[in-house]
Amino acid sequence: MTKIAESKVIVGLEVGSSKIVTVVGEVLPDAVVNVLGTGVCPSRGIERGSVVDLEAVTSSIKKAIEQAESIANYEIQGVALAITGKHIKTINESGCVPLETGEVTSEYIDRAIRTASSIKLDEGSEILHVIPQEYKVDHLEKTKKPLGLQGVRLQAQVHMITCHQDWLRNLRKAVENNKLKIDQVVFSGMASSYSVLTEDEMELGVCLIDIGGGTMDILVYADGALRYSQVLPFAGNEITKHLSEIFITSPRDAETIKVKFASAVYPPLTFADKKIEIAGLGGRLPQNITKQKLAQVTSVCYTELLSIVKEELITLQNELKQKGIKSDLTAGIVLTGGGSQAEDIVQCAMDIFGIPARVGYPQNITGLTDYVNKPQYATALGLLQYCYLNSEDSHITPPPLQNNGFVSGAKKVVDWIKKTF
Repeated sequence: MTKIAESKVIVGLEVGSSKIVTVVGEVLPDAVVNVLGTGVCPSRGIERGSVVDLEAVTSSIKKAIEQAESIANYEIQGVALAITGKHIKTINESGCVPLETGEVTSEYIDRAIRTASSIKLDEGSEILHVIPQEYKVDHLEKTKKPLGLQGVRLQAQVHMITCHQDWLRNLRKAVENNKLKIDQVVFSGMASSYSVLTEDEMELGVCLIDIGGGTMDILVYADGALRYSQVLPFAGNEITKHLSEIFITSPRDAETIKVKFASAVYPPLTFADKKIEIAGLGGRLPQNITKQKLAQVTSVCYTELLSIVKEELITLQNELKQKGIKSDLTAGIVLTGGGSQAEDIVQCAMDIFGIPARVGYPQNITGLTDYVNKPQYATALGLLQYCYLNSEDSHITPPPLQNNGFVSGAKKVVDWIKKTF
């Protein structure tokens, strides 16, 4: 049973391809996150969400945890763990149950959802989340609130997110090697949506693109429900690697140049003539280029990344139209994650998608906001909000906490849970 907890301390842990992020926060009864401590450590031993060096990942997690414990003055014993990677798979399914009493009750809703999620999965896969989309009673119109309706049959439409056990098993081991208990495992894109999206955006239609180091998480909300989620196994690290090869410099220097000077459009919108020195590799002399020359390379990279997403959206929108589901993304594109901080990326997104775009910053946080009010903390902070709203004994996931009016948003979720489950 999904429930709302009292104020309590929760720890979010994101094990990314480029960095490990730990956030300790007290989630207040009004669902605002009071950040008590953070820990960030460069990631070692993980690529595109997959553990490739267990000892290195274990050590990196330990450093991030110890840093957060020191700042928060709090001993961390359990964490909510984010997971991503190309092994993440999603399915839209439906399940029907007969209404033996002639009326929809919470028991019938639960049975319909479980029927929808009882399909055979790929070998080695397990369910992370089952997210209700809508319900249909006989020939009535689709509804998100079927409780009490009269009829003969109830159909539930759900969005399921699965992961592969091998990826999860090794990630768990790296965490548990630090003597930490894993309270919940959450798809990282889902966690980010809890942190940066609003109720209005989800209702109007929005695409969330979380650009990390090794992966991009994509979620699409249309007609008030999650319709699509996917992980693309390439992101910011591909751009770093390309810069390293083009300018013959170390990956570390290429990453620094990307973070400080890269523009997602050409020519860059500001300071195009700014001089940039790129350190040489293996004793070679440094190069001096302009920001405009750098943008010739980086703008192509960001355009290619977002164009892949656009192709996915076109396919999805055609599928939704065929099913009679509203597919417009009126609220546009929300970019988050470390890669969303590239200069001019909003302009790049608007040029490619032809709809509004914005960068998604974590919302409704207090405490150490100077440290965490950045897109790269969206997943870790979203983990705290997710755990606050979801019990550990159920895969069934309600809609994200609405953050346009946080207190009223929390009440809406409580009401939704009571009426639906």
